[in-house]
Amino acid sequence: MSVYRPLVCLLRHGTAARVCRTVTTWSPVGAAFNAKAQRRLDLFQQNVGLFGVPELSSVEGFEVVQDRALQETEQLVEKACHCPPGVQTVEIFDKLSDSLCRVADMADFIKVAHPDPSYREAAERTCINIGTMVERLNTNVELSKSLKDLLENDEIVSKLDPETRRVAELFMFDFEISGIHLDKKKRKEAVNLNVKLLDLSNQFLMSCHMPNRIEKRAIPEHIHQHFTKDGKYIQIGGLNADAPDDLVREVAYKVFLYPNANSIKRNHGQKPRGSYEFLQQITDKLSDRTQKDFEMMRDMKTKLNPRNPELMPWDHPYFSGVIRAERFNIEPSLYSPYFSLGACMEGLNGLFTQLYGVSLLAEQLSVGEVWSEDVRKLAVVHETEGLLGYIYCDFFYRPDKPHQDCHFTIRGGRQLEDGQYQLPMVVLMLNLPHPTRSAPTLLSPGMMENLFHEMGHAMHSMLGRTRYQHVTGTRCATDFAEVPSILMEYFATDYRVISQFARHYQTGQPLPQSMVARLCESKKVCGAADTQLQVFYAILDQVYHGKPQNQSMTDIMIDMQKKYYGLPYVTNTAWQLRFSHLVGYGAKYYSYLMSRAVASMVWKQCFYKDPLNRETGERYRREMLAHGGGKEPMLMVEGMLQKRPSIEDFVNALVSDLDPDFETFIMDSEG
Repeated sequence: MSVYRPLVCLLRHGTAARVCRTVTTWSPVGAAFNAKAQRRLDLFQQNVGLFGVPELSSVEGFEVVQDRALQETEQLVEKACHCPPGVQTVEIFDKLSDSLCRVADMADFIKVAHPDPSYREAAERTCINIGTMVERLNTNVELSKSLKDLLENDEIVSKLDPETRRVAELFMFDFEISGIHLDKKKRKEAVNLNVKLLDLSNQFLMSCHMPNRIEKRAIPEHIHQHFTKDGKYIQIGGLNADAPDDLVREVAYKVFLYPNANSIKRNHGQKPRGSYEFLQQITDKLSDRTQKDFEMMRDMKTKLNPRNPELMPWDHPYFSGVIRAERFNIEPSLYSPYFSLGACMEGLNGLFTQLYGVSLLAEQLSVGEVWSEDVRKLAVVHETEGLLGYIYCDFFYRPDKPHQDCHFTIRGGRQLEDGQYQLPMVVLMLNLPHPTRSAPTLLSPGMMENLFHEMGHAMHSMLGRTRYQHVTGTRCATDFAEVPSILMEYFATDYRVISQFARHYQTGQPLPQSMVARLCESKKVCGAADTQLQVFYAILDQVYHGKPQNQSMTDIMIDMQKKYYGLPYVTNTAWQLRFSHLVGYGAKYYSYLMSRAVASMVWKQCFYKDPLNRETGERYRREMLAHGGGKEPMLMVEGMLQKRPSIEDFVNALVSDLDPDFETFIMDSEG
């Protein structure tokens, strides 16, 4: 029973603030994000603890909440083992899972996000202790037998509702991947392998982000300024993909990807059925377009650097960006004044109100409730259903926080015994610039799209109303988890949606439609090459987790790069040793492309004609969002699209997203 599922006032200073105040009136949610956070000063208010958990007002509280959860677990295990098979068996299992998840998920977040090292360390210890208990439960034969007795009783199973049956099967699957069906000796071996795998995974994840260093004298002095100096060494902690200087990108690529560990020769696992065919069909469909994209990049490199025209892997992200900017004039600084954080939050609020009857309300925080003074709290309220849950927004850059935008489930929703509903609680973490004395936080188009994407995850949790927390919100199949978030990206680039909120923070002028059209079309430039790169990642992930190969990981990667990407391998590099998703996805990286295909089909068939239609929004919630992981993904997609899509349908949806919109070119020529 795994609890670790993949893992969701006006300006106050200066003349600009006064101008902004005279031309623009922000809604409460917009004002809350366009001003510095205000904390209510109450000398007599007690510290409520992180996320309102009183014990977490101090570091020592972690041990208290952990021990309480472990004690409750022991009681629930005893109850489950002596419960006659039926619905109650699944309810006890879910309550058991919830008891552990509410502590583990919260600790999993705090250990990476809290600025205080003592909190991070305490949270890490809690994660380890809860994880140890989970390993014990997953190999508890008596506990698994209570569930097995239920699932093997055809008469009882036939009376279970579909969600209850699915949850029971998911719990059984968790037992089986821990080797519960094996004899005692092999089961112990399986547990030891799982522990070793977890340890190796953590080591791998840490090594993915560790910088490499090289002696200063080994690289030209005039590019030292682009990297971190460390005595007689230069430290390189990334690919510097946006650097205009070809040599900077080349050096960063070769040094950062230089292998510091021996290649691993063993892989395990199986390829998901149908996914390989899906990836192969994409490759076949995009072959000609991909080569044309590389030719465009090669021509651009020749134009800018005629003495070194060969296109290399470190050139792809840079020159695709240069071509987009040159062809469509999409300098981010032209857009960001229209995308103040407050305006974007107003846009999300308006979108959710029109689609679902849901409002985002800024809540006053209590003392000790959050880990940083920059965090905002939103209550998600439905016009008839009332409060649906809470979203904590940790949006601003801090050196101590993870640099990736991400979504965390802190507490899952579930039906309680008294008829009430346990409200979900999530955190959205972004890395946006802080407001200045003269301007609010201004988002680039990419930042705005990321905000919409992450809010899609949050609303998946908020709008779900599953009976069991084990399948709440984003706790669903990997190839479905990204559908709601990617769908939000389509809303974020539709002028009918953008026009409702994108206005200049000083003048109040709306963002011109032609600028939105150019932005959307620019994403299609070199889109085939970008998609093919994702196919290469996905194929490599599957091969590594497929049948054992008598080759090093690097040799496998070289073969796959030649077959599925097209740009040459660079000697003495091991890109795969920086590919952190090999741990998180495990043969399922393809699900990103699958989710994008599903989202594309839902957008085109359901929302494209009228992206603000309430009836369509309600149907989307009813058919897809409400079920979390409690329903087979294909059944949800089939219910929404009113047909069962084929692999070819998914491939065509992805490919058609790259087709140019000729109205954009007409609009530009008329402008």
